[in-house]
Amino acid sequence: MILRGAKVFLVGGVGVLALLIGLDNIFDYETNFAAVRHILSMDTIPRASPFLWRAIHNEAAHQLAYAFIIAAELCAGALCLAGAARLARARKENGRAFNEAKGVAILGLVIALSLYFVGFTVIGGEWFQMWRSDGWNMQEPAFRFVGAVGIMLLFLTQGDGDLPAGQ
Repeated sequence: MILRGAKVFLVGGVGVLALLIGLDNIFDYETNFAAVRHILSMDTIPRASPFLWRAIHNEAAHQLAYAFIIAAELCAGALCLAGAARLARARKENGRAFNEAKGVAILGLVIALSLYFVGFTVIGGEWFQMWRSDGWNMQEPAFRFVGAVGIMLLFLTQGDGDLPAGQ
């Protein structure tokens, strides 16, 4: 029962974090929008870079990318919270029922993991060479999120058997 409770708690924690990040990006829009603008514009990497052809200077594209990031954060957060609630309701059920209740939580964690790994590490980090920017390198915070969510996804997806009698 302790492991099931831990799974509920950790998935809920990711849900709260993702929702807070998404809401913070709405209520303090300009702070992180500046990062998106600089990363996509590639205006803080060395001018001699042979990859500058990848830069996107279109303001509408910057807004669209940021809207996608916020939507993914809110979606992941909502799904993780809904998944945690579903897991909490199933925590005293048999192993099969608890395992079947994991789907929404897994989807929320996969969306969060995809955003921060594919979006920030692959696209931002490598395609737009974010790692070369002194002021707008978001790879370290993205990696922390990827690591934490990845571990939680592995933990959640471990099969749960039936509870011992009396629990």
